[in-house]
Amino acid sequence: MNKPLVGALLAALLLGAGAAPVAAAAPAPRTQEAAPKAGPAAKAVTFAGTVALSNCSGSVVRSPDAAPTDPALVLSNGHCMESGFPGPGEVVVDQPSSRTFTLLNASGSGVGTLKASKIAYGTMTDTDLSLYELTSTYQQIEDSYGIRALELETAHPTAGTAITVASGYWKRTYSCDVDGFVHQLKEGRWTWKDSVRYTPECQTIGGTSGSPVIDDATGKVVAVNNTGNESGQECTDNNPCEVDENGEVTVREGINYAQQTYNMVPCIGAGSTIDLTREGCALPKP
Repeated sequence: MNKPLVGALLAALLLGAGAAPVAAAAPAPRTQEAAPKAGPAAKAVTFAGTVALSNCSGSVVRSPDAAPTDPALVLSNGHCMESGFPGPGEVVVDQPSSRTFTLLNASGSGVGTLKASKIAYGTMTDTDLSLYELTSTYQQIEDSYGIRALELETAHPTAGTAITVASGYWKRTYSCDVDGFVHQLKEGRWTWKDSVRYTPECQTIGGTSGSPVIDDATGKVVAVNNTGNESGQECTDNNPCEVDENGEVTVREGINYAQQTYNMVPCIGAGSTIDLTREGCALPKP
């Protein structure tokens, strides 16, 4: 993937908390030598509820049925997991983790540190997502920091929807529209289905991996930012290509993508348990 930050990745590897395997076959992250200046946020979107990881972005999310006493969940990318890039067909479930996240308030200031108890779910097959279960409940986070989790949308997004990608790592937002949907998005060894394609205005960069994609009108999370075509190559690492229902390949240099999240909501049960056998749950299984 092209969205973890290379500097943070190298530092994390030295500290024993890397988010990608050292193997040469791992995709090379996009570098960013200096922090970009913060861009203007859409009026409906703030940084409240977003988090910064060691090398990526994320957000505290909840399903519509979540109880205040349920353990909170953090959403990011599968390729941002500290255990490394899961291979095609690999699904991680209930893997112990002590990863920490910096919680941001509406203005983008860090207000506290949240800690994971486990990676509840993670994969790069069909989608690119990770869900961390925290040691804190939704109510404890709200009581301590005055911040509510972002709610996950339960319906498929629509083309033309105004969206904002909110990066907790960079404390920067990117505003654009949903341009359309990709039958299959192929990058290196991985294939994702029904991916969100942004209009060109969302020029996401290294470190924005795992950022929530927020519907400006509702404030709900509709996708998780994950990749983009950097140099116009076809279906290679850091250069995903689009494949339609007839197998026709299209390359869109400079265009970025996200993975939808409505389809994971049915998989979240009581107590924030990820139950892949629940009715309507279509996430890949181990």
